[in-house]
Amino acid sequence: MSASPYVHPDRPMPRFKPFKAMSRMRRLIANKEDTEQVFHIIEALNGRNVLHLLDSFLETEKGQARLAECRMLAPVLDDHSWIEPLPEDSVGQAYLRFMRREGLTAQGLVEESEKFFRDHYDDTVEWFGNRLRDTHDLFHVLTGYGRDALGEAALLGFTYGQHKGNGLIFISYMGCRQIRKSMPREIDVMACFREGLRHGKAASPIIQEDMVELMKLPLAEARERLNIAKPEAYQRAIAQISQLGNAQELLAAA
Repeated sequence: MSASPYVHPDRPMPRFKPFKAMSRMRRLIANKEDTEQVFHIIEALNGRNVLHLLDSFLETEKGQARLAECRMLAPVLDDHSWIEPLPEDSVGQAYLRFMRREGLTAQGLVEESEKFFRDHYDDTVEWFGNRLRDTHDLFHVLTGYGRDALGEAALLGFTYGQHKGNGLIFISYMGCRQIRKSMPREIDVMACFREGLRHGKAASPIIQEDMVELMKLPLAEARERLNIAKPEAYQRAIAQISQLGNAQELLAAA
């Protein structure tokens, strides 16, 4: 199935811009909170990956079901009234705890992305891109990768294993390499990069799932069903880092 019928005729086709990606990566390294740069890097390197990914998505029964629902995830995820009654061991409750602990909202990521994606085309590509964006924090919960610098970099490796895209693997690799510079040699940061890639590739395609139904499952059951392995290399690295007296400074400097 071709993605072209789902692309607005005014939507510009993405181009490969490696020099722009390097420039934006330097800005991201200088200020890790400037998450707008992530969108610039992905746009510069991913080319038509989102169209190929959309093709594959729509060739599946689950993908067709998600498109038929045409659900916008950010408002659903920010409506805690239906999540709060879920069992304590559910994905939904784990998601709520994560978002509240980190002071996050799904709408916050929407607003951050709209600093970059100022033009809207109201096509299937846009809906699908929003779905990829809005599941990012849910990926944190499902995989066990935290929001520290190493966890974010490893999660992007996992996401590359799921979705491909040169931008994702570039940010993941460069992020881990930058972190490695500030760590003692015995902490194997690059093992976290490799683990993320491996686990993302081995897991079932999460983007195809009904996220509302997924939130209702026990977290352990969801991980088993989706074949999401325990992030042992990451947990080992974080445990080693936490034993250092300047752990927060090390991760902040990464």
